Amino acid sequence: MPCVPLIRRQRWRIHFDVAGANPVNGPKDAAASAVHNQLFFRLFLVGNTLDRQSSKALGITPVHWAVMGALSRPKAEAGLSFSDLTEYLSVSRQSLDGVLKRLERDEYVERIADTQDRRARKVMLTAKGCLFWQGLQPKIYDFYRQAMEGFQFDDKVSLVHFLNQLNKGMKSVALRDMKSEE
Repeated sequence: MPCVPLIRRQRWRIHFDVAGANPVNGPKDAAASAVHNQLFFRLFLVGNTLDRQSSKALGITPVHWAVMGALSRPKAEAGLSFSDLTEYLSVSRQSLDGVLKRLERDEYVERIADTQDRRARKVMLTAKGCLFWQGLQPKIYDFYRQAMEGFQFDDKVSLVHFLNQLNKGMKSVALRDMKSEE
């Protein structure tokens, strides 16, 4: 008996072997668990593929891509506070600080004093960072086009919707401590 649920396609239907799905409340939960396992594993694979392919094709990691993209928006023209950037990107302060240090080392971003509060700092693209970002745009859009080649427009819109829903759901997860209940 397999330890993980198996999935196989058959005439446009997906069949799940739920033997290893570890259900909580019976067969219905077993089927849902099998789908959930497959979905989250696919998200893991997509993230790894994006990391590998963006580094290979564009010479930039997805996190650098996201930070530079966030800072290139018109709203960020005068820079963004560190807190606003962490919130926008949904990353920890520690992770963002490491990324910014690498981008500062490459002279793509800089931290400047806030004009309204000299104690606060804003992060913004440098002229070199803007040129680098602008030069990447044709490659980025070609990357998007190739990656999404098998999708119809409506499929893409639906995928954005469902990923937003999933992200919202993940942000609301509050697991109870199973060890303290034993």
